[in-house]
Amino acid sequence: MNLRHLATGASLALLLPGLAACTSNSPTTGGGGGDDRTVTVASSDDACEISSTEVPAGPVTFKVTNSGSKVTEFYLLGEDGLRIVGEVENIGPQLSRDLVVNVPAGSYSTACKPGMKGDGIRADFTVTKSDTTVDPGDQASVEQAETNYATYVKDQSDQLLTKTTTFVDLYEAGKDDEARDLYAKARVHWERIETVAESFGDLDPKMDAREADLEPGQKWTGWHRIEKDLWPEEAKDYTALTDAERTTYGQDLLKNTKTLDKRIQKMTFTIDQIANGSRGLLEEVATGKVTGEEEIWSHTDLWDFQANVDGAKVGYDGVRPILVAKGEKDLAKQLDARFEELQKLLDQHKEGEGFVLYTDLTKDEVKDLSDAVNALSEPLSKLTAAVV
Repeated sequence: MNLRHLATGASLALLLPGLAACTSNSPTTGGGGGDDRTVTVASSDDACEISSTEVPAGPVTFKVTNSGSKVTEFYLLGEDGLRIVGEVENIGPQLSRDLVVNVPAGSYSTACKPGMKGDGIRADFTVTKSDTTVDPGDQASVEQAETNYATYVKDQSDQLLTKTTTFVDLYEAGKDDEARDLYAKARVHWERIETVAESFGDLDPKMDAREADLEPGQKWTGWHRIEKDLWPEEAKDYTALTDAERTTYGQDLLKNTKTLDKRIQKMTFTIDQIANGSRGLLEEVATGKVTGEEEIWSHTDLWDFQANVDGAKVGYDGVRPILVAKGEKDLAKQLDARFEELQKLLDQHKEGEGFVLYTDLTKDEVKDLSDAVNALSEPLSKLTAAVV
């Protein structure tokens, strides 16, 4: 849902020498084609037809086609129906996308979300035991990448909690200038691990919902509710929150941040989750940050933009050695170049420790950023399949 820690890109690379992510936009073909690890998904406005509800453990490819009139999403969920194991978003009408995940044996569920709203059209999904294992030759690199990424995510979560605590204190005390100054600096840590945070379906809507995305009857809480109260200038007929209401919303955000951190500190990650997370972070840029719709009151979208790119790059850098070892040097070179090109564009809009307001960008500058994101998205969509 849908900012940059002041560490440099170099320091992030040192922290994580290997990780990555993805889905591909290649046309969907076949109905499994005799491959018991390929599942076709036919999504429409009122149906989600899965070619198979059982696959052996290991790399699995879901080939999702949207035959409906609404933009859809596809999810593979954990047994609790909340944990997102893998997902592809923003599949337009008559388009197809692939989700590649490496899943252990267990019980899962699938979900198509026509219109990208609600719980979706769900079905039980089973992964059976198999003898498939990661190539022993890559095992050391894989384990290192997984360990490093877990360290990175946990560190970002810890920093998010620390800065959120200070932010809430300032907000509740009525120190609005200081709270506004810290807002983007705190959220950078959320945005760097946004796909991980979003995997907790009970917390994400409470913490990061935008007003425009609220469903009927949904109570609006979290970062953006407070953002509007701190930047009410463009809100028509807005009534400021009372001190008591500020305390209610502030403590709710802090409570949920503590819960999120507690869960993240127990997490481990697999290579496909890292790769899919990298792709997912770039999708967050494409669908929210580059459009200026994420921070509609504060206009600090470029902080979010940079943080999403930071997280995607950290993931990619971690799995890059695995990518090269598997003979995908050309893809690695292409990704290196596209990340560099996007970063150069972002650097043009830096101001002090942060960025100019998104509303200061010209239409041509927004288009240049959008084009660079799209240019990176295409090769990044091939990453998971290449490293799994």
